[in-house]
Amino acid sequence: MTIIAELPPGFADKVLSAQSTFRSVMDAMARPGSVQRIVPMAGAPGMMMRGTAAIALTLFDHDTPLWLDARLSESSDVTKWLKFHTGAPVVQDSSIAAFALVSDGGALPPLERFALGSSEYPDRSTTVIIQVDSLTAGRSFELRGPGIDGVAALQASIKPFDLFERLRMNEALFPRGIDVVLVADDAVVAIPRTIRVVSKGS
Repeated sequence: MTIIAELPPGFADKVLSAQSTFRSVMDAMARPGSVQRIVPMAGAPGMMMRGTAAIALTLFDHDTPLWLDARLSESSDVTKWLKFHTGAPVVQDSSIAAFALVSDGGALPPLERFALGSSEYPDRSTTVIIQVDSLTAGRSFELRGPGIDGVAALQASIKPFDLFERLRMNEALFPRGIDVVLVADDAVVAIPRTIRVVSKGS
């Protein structure tokens, strides 16, 4: 049985840290492809990056159904930490999740399995948060769409390798669709549903 004291801590200053993290995520959404830093650090359970933990502490609560990939859901450290610090209910059915946490992008399920929103409530879709190896090195990508002046460049090492091809389904679904947040340690990049990403040179 886990004693509360054994769980990694949350934010030292809940209000200021949550405000700062929220601002970083909003800046990432407003400027797709730009790498934002999450400054406030929280203790993170194993397999969860510091940036992911900060986002969880900021955005998750008892009203946000949460889906975890197999690696995270099988970790009692992760599930107990999330329950204690956020109260977010963990669901098995990805189609009702407000957020999805993915530690192993290589095992990302088909995006159609997540909530895609409705025409009346397009915001009732799943925001998929994927932990990746790097947001400053790796393959080069070009992003186009709202919030980008011309073209934005992104270098990233991510799985699944075909993530951006999979996200092209958003074009046909708009205004419904999936928003993605990529996290590498304390760095975060947002790919809203309105953005088109292509490999440079493709």
